[in-house]
Amino acid sequence: MDDILAEVTIRERRKKLYQIAQGNGLGDTYTATLTRLRAQKGYKSALGLKVLMWVLHSERPLRAQELCHALGVEIGSVDLDLENVPALRTLVSSCLGLVTVEAPSSTVRLVHFTLQEHLFSDPTLFHSPHSAIAEVCLTYLNSKCIRDLSAMLDSAPSTMPLLEYASVYWGEHARKGITEAVKILALRLLDRFDEHISAQLLLLHYNRDSRHFYGAGGPKGFTGLHGAAFLGIAEIFYTVLKMKEWDINANDGVGLTAIALAARSGHEEAVKMLLEREDVDLNKPDNRDQTPLFGAAWDGHEGVVKLLLEREDVDPNKPDNRDQTPLFGASWNGHEGVVKLLLEREDVYPNKPDNRGQTPLFGASWNGHEGAVKILLELEDVNLNKQDNRGQTPLYCAALTGHDGVVKILLGHDDVNPDKPDVYGQTPLFGAASNGHERVVEVLLRRDDVNPNKSNKYGQTPLFGAAWDGHEGVVKILLGHDDINPGKLDKSGRTPLWWAAKSGHAGVVALLQFLTSTTSSAS
Repeated sequence: MDDILAEVTIRERRKKLYQIAQGNGLGDTYTATLTRLRAQKGYKSALGLKVLMWVLHSERPLRAQELCHALGVEIGSVDLDLENVPALRTLVSSCLGLVTVEAPSSTVRLVHFTLQEHLFSDPTLFHSPHSAIAEVCLTYLNSKCIRDLSAMLDSAPSTMPLLEYASVYWGEHARKGITEAVKILALRLLDRFDEHISAQLLLLHYNRDSRHFYGAGGPKGFTGLHGAAFLGIAEIFYTVLKMKEWDINANDGVGLTAIALAARSGHEEAVKMLLEREDVDLNKPDNRDQTPLFGAAWDGHEGVVKLLLEREDVDPNKPDNRDQTPLFGASWNGHEGVVKLLLEREDVYPNKPDNRGQTPLFGASWNGHEGAVKILLELEDVNLNKQDNRGQTPLYCAALTGHDGVVKILLGHDDVNPDKPDVYGQTPLFGAASNGHERVVEVLLRRDDVNPNKSNKYGQTPLFGAAWDGHEGVVKILLGHDDINPGKLDKSGRTPLWWAAKSGHAGVVALLQFLTSTTSSAS
């Protein structure tokens, strides 16, 4: 508005208004507003720039109270002073309209996405923003009132709104802007990390993406060594290692060691530092019997996997509590580079089954990882027709989950059996049809050695499966095949039409009734 009112005639004001509404000339408007922001009297100028810095560089959108408390932290203080927390109205007014507070989330955001582009275009606007934010977060976490909190809490008190953000994201900011001051504050926090509320909040935050569960027992066992390994900031981790005599193989609350945490998080420098220790146990399992190599392979951290495989004392086949090996984990998640690294080791067993009888080829096929499937099929001793505990083959798994690309790859091998049934007598075609995977059904029906009328143990064909579950597209494809018998009875004396009607699939019923009436008329 100030930019518009700066024009002296109605025509020029209307022209400026139109330009701004169209998004044109906003750069000049932002520049002019920033100039006015810097020219504010007293503390408002510095405050406005700090608000913009936090909103622009935070790891997630900040709520209003989080931002107010962040700007109330005094660097170098030993405790929080609530009287130093500025009011939200003061923060917003200091930015001269460049930020807004969204209702009802009370989230502070930049007024327009083009402002973010404009602010990022000037690298001199903020000096080392991430180190500045990290320093505030760590000062906050090291304050007396925060240290006095119980480490068993599962959420931050409402009176300390910055606690959750500071606990979860100080490491990310420190990674992007490490300074000596940040390192000193981080070491102070990590010194007794397993007794600090921030360790608990950090672990709880990552539960949603973790294969382990933290929380019920607090952070006990999650020491500064574990925390530094998890965060993987090389400069901090190196100093933590030298800070005191650690039990390098100590487990945290879910059985993870420092090297397991660093490996799972993909922190190569931390792993290298730990590998220099002669007493590190590379094969120590966690509470799920997963080793550091398993964790790195599962999450696809090639650099870490390579480092670990260079050690002769690492066991590349050590299974977890489901009998899944590192190769299985990498194949299941489609990490082709890790699969190749593991197969370069002559002592890796590529056909080792898990407790369901599934090999790495099953895992790659089930999840549709074509690249991993191709790599595994290059092995001479791979068994394409191996059945798991339920009689399913890799082809069956790919068909059941609708991965037509993998189905085509597997069918390209002469020794594959495309019609091999499971323990219920269901073929890959039945699995694809009953789950509505039209492209897989079409691919399988092109094969002469696939029987479209092959019954399961209940006398039901793939058409039964598609009709029962209401997959009209698959029903159309099957009915278009010359060899399909739509009137076939199962062992209970019922037809696909009966099952479609019972399940309430009107579209399938109409298709089957039309076919039946057409067939009767032709007769």
